[in-house]
Amino acid sequence: MTSDRPSTVPPGIDPDRLAALLDAERARWVQARPRAAALRERARLSQLHGTPQHWISQFPPPIPLVVDRAVGARLYDTDGHEYADFGLAATAALWGHDHPAVVAALRDQLDRGSVTLWAGEDHVAVTEELARRFGLPFWQFTVSASDANRFALLLARVTTGRQKILVFHRAYHGSLEQAGVVLTADGEVAPEPGVDPNGVDVRQTTKVVEFNDLDALERALAPRDVAAVLAEPVLTNGGAVIRPEPGFHAALRDLTRRTGTLLIIDETQTIPAGPGGCTREFGLDPDLITMGKSIAGGVPAGLYGMSGEVAAAAERYTEHGDGGLGSTMAGGPLAVRAMRAVLTEVMTDKNYAHMSRLAARYERDVAAVIAEHGLPWHVGRLGGRVSYAFTPAPPRNAGQLYPRVGSSARQALWLYLANRGVVINAMSGAALMSPMTAESDVELHGALFAEAIGALAAKKGR
Repeated sequence: MTSDRPSTVPPGIDPDRLAALLDAERARWVQARPRAAALRERARLSQLHGTPQHWISQFPPPIPLVVDRAVGARLYDTDGHEYADFGLAATAALWGHDHPAVVAALRDQLDRGSVTLWAGEDHVAVTEELARRFGLPFWQFTVSASDANRFALLLARVTTGRQKILVFHRAYHGSLEQAGVVLTADGEVAPEPGVDPNGVDVRQTTKVVEFNDLDALERALAPRDVAAVLAEPVLTNGGAVIRPEPGFHAALRDLTRRTGTLLIIDETQTIPAGPGGCTREFGLDPDLITMGKSIAGGVPAGLYGMSGEVAAAAERYTEHGDGGLGSTMAGGPLAVRAMRAVLTEVMTDKNYAHMSRLAARYERDVAAVIAEHGLPWHVGRLGGRVSYAFTPAPPRNAGQLYPRVGSSARQALWLYLANRGVVINAMSGAALMSPMTAESDVELHGALFAEAIGALAAKKGR
């Protein structure tokens, strides 16, 4: 196998060691997975890039991981390998792959019917609980977080009579055309790399500023032409936990109110913060909240909550038609029954305490290795979520993480861990703890991470 010497290497890592380890781990992965390799060749004939989701081809392993079954917080592949799963499907499997409460609810609902297009008691129980936890009085169901964001933005435009939206640079809000936008080096708005400009002209639809940059935010909102700011309360994309600076959220709320702009908080990837997400943890007061992925325990589902003002506009808008909101499968009985189980039996204080405790240990293990080797890296945590970044201090915005430094190191670390039974997030290297995660798996990760960095770190004085 030929070497592709890394063009970008994080500080503190020896480039020669990194190149050699990356080649060795790729070869080890391929050699141990003949069934996965054969299946990949079959898939190339009927799937884009030979994968069921095109971005799987961009993940670190040269042959995609082929899962045979997922149990608790563990994965088992078609070649007989077992893994402690800290990726947890990028929060979609946050509660574990087969939480007993969710499995029992789904089995019971299958005997009662999987889709009806009618209301049920579970719908009311779920929306009542969401209102209690997150503070917004009205809620609607979708089949994904992407749809939740799409519908929330539509309602923001309906409510305000404005067209433009604002997002923060490199935040992730799903497969949403208007949000697939970045700031260029000269401060211009452009489609995110890999997004064709013919899909939607983001220069006409979207404004972009850096997270934590209140001056830029105030300038962008001043013309009063922005319908809504769509924001993750803590940025989770790009390989770091990027927290709001003191006073940022209060100022964001004040600026949006003063300019007649609605505020949408996307909790999809920040639910690990606590039983009420960052909305409760930080005491936020948005006009709309969106979420998805984990909320139905693995069944495709999303939700958006809204204030009374937005709900009144939505009722007028949909009085004589659907207004482009919803879908036949949104709020299906299976998903809603799973949501009720998640909200009442899984998203508990006890489970969050377990997740946070294990995440704190994971964070300490990583921090200890960073300190031992004198690496100018940073590790951050949000409840049960942990990420490390190749910056000496916590990044204040996602722009500090691009262009990506250390992508080859992330690949090497992912492969080193996975070849020895630990899987972390394949895109960002983040780790998630579930109620079903075992402390022994956190301990295993700590030992393997120490081994990997020991093999990669530059010698002192070099």
